[in-house]
Amino acid sequence: MQGSTDLAINQIQFDSRKVQQGDVFVAVKGLQSDGHQFISQAIESGAVAIVLESPPLLVVEPHSGTANSGLIEQRLLESSTPYSVAMIKVQNSAEVLGLLASNFYGNPSEKLKLVGITGTNGKTTTVTLLYRLFRKLGYKVGLISTIENRINEEVIPTDYTTPDALELNKLLAQMVEKNCTHVFMEVSSHALAQHRVAGIKYTGAVFSNITHDHLDFHKTFAEYLKAKKMFFDNLEENAFALVNKDDKNGLLMLQNCKGKHYTFALNSMADFKAKIIANTFEGLELEIDNRRVWFKLSGSFNAYNLLGIYAAAVLLGEDKGKILEILSNIEPAAGRFDKVIGKNKVFAIIDYAHTPDALKNVLETIQKTRTGKEQVITVVGCGGNRDASKRPIMARIACELSDKVILTSDNPRFEEPEAILEDMKKGIPQDAENKTLVIADRKEALAEAVKKAQPNDIILVAGKGHENYQEIKGIKYPFDDKKIMEGLLNG
Repeated sequence: MQGSTDLAINQIQFDSRKVQQGDVFVAVKGLQSDGHQFISQAIESGAVAIVLESPPLLVVEPHSGTANSGLIEQRLLESSTPYSVAMIKVQNSAEVLGLLASNFYGNPSEKLKLVGITGTNGKTTTVTLLYRLFRKLGYKVGLISTIENRINEEVIPTDYTTPDALELNKLLAQMVEKNCTHVFMEVSSHALAQHRVAGIKYTGAVFSNITHDHLDFHKTFAEYLKAKKMFFDNLEENAFALVNKDDKNGLLMLQNCKGKHYTFALNSMADFKAKIIANTFEGLELEIDNRRVWFKLSGSFNAYNLLGIYAAAVLLGEDKGKILEILSNIEPAAGRFDKVIGKNKVFAIIDYAHTPDALKNVLETIQKTRTGKEQVITVVGCGGNRDASKRPIMARIACELSDKVILTSDNPRFEEPEAILEDMKKGIPQDAENKTLVIADRKEALAEAVKKAQPNDIILVAGKGHENYQEIKGIKYPFDDKKIMEGLLNG
């Protein structure tokens, strides 16, 4: 470290544009830019300390035109001679940002029963239903999810599944201030790899499953798996680690995990076990702990979600009978197997399924609960600037498990919709070409699905779920699959 060790700190920042007098600037290497390139800007804005991994490169304009002026400026900045700035060199500034943020906000996670849920699918349903369950149990509860953040009944909009370290700790501190006792949060693989949850103390961690996704970010499945496992590797001894044993990687999460180990499963021996008695469009009947209970959620994937929720609540000390009684009356999370019934008896299902495994799960649930006479029409797209390798796989799954398929746009972001659809078309089996349409405009695709549907047919609208926008070229345009389907089916 260079510079003074006795400093009064105003705020912690990792965005140089937000730095004000008295702040600490943490230079984090991000996906789009490297904070080390903006150290001089942070100093000029009033930063009194810089946390960095390596000496900054040429970041200050040279004072003269000499060939060595850049090197002179670099040495001056390293020695902090021209500024009263402390330079703190660390091995991983992103991880240190989390630790600093936690300390700055008074270590709020240590004052809460904080449970994190990670996995490819099921995170949002699990945290949302846990939040609703514990609210009905009478607790003051926080929620951090893909759909929204909540402090009791106050809704706080969210842009990311897991907030950055500063926002996360600020949010947890607000929850402590509002007397929350429990918080349930989604923990994404991106957040784990980027150390956004560094310094957070968890009461428990839940693993739902892991399948093909996010390889645009992690590059390999092994790296994706490694990111998920970090969550369990960092648990403390008094925390519980609850994993889906039916997932082949479930037990891997428990290796080298210091927390107390627990498992749940439908198809193997586990600490928490359930059996599917009935699975219909109206809901599920499960046998859990020798009790038969009806739930409003459909699909075997939701049987796992419900069992994980039940197990987590038991591990948090709640009464088993009361848990099941409340869960049996809770509605599904928005955009998760969300149903719309048209006046012409066409049945639409809106679901967030945006991975091959999630799409397969939803379509298999539909196939298992259909009578056999109705058509299954699937409308599905893939997001732009995301893992492109899953695009043909999702198209193939849709074709194999549907009577008709319409490939369309999801959130193209900065890609051309036609280019994304070309990737998807590569997965269409030869014998499915006649039953597959490609319509880039999502609203037109939904209208065409309704036009093709006969009474009692089932339309699956997959990919966007709860989202009320479509992102194109950096702009989010209003677009709500459920509202559009309600209008098309009942307009």
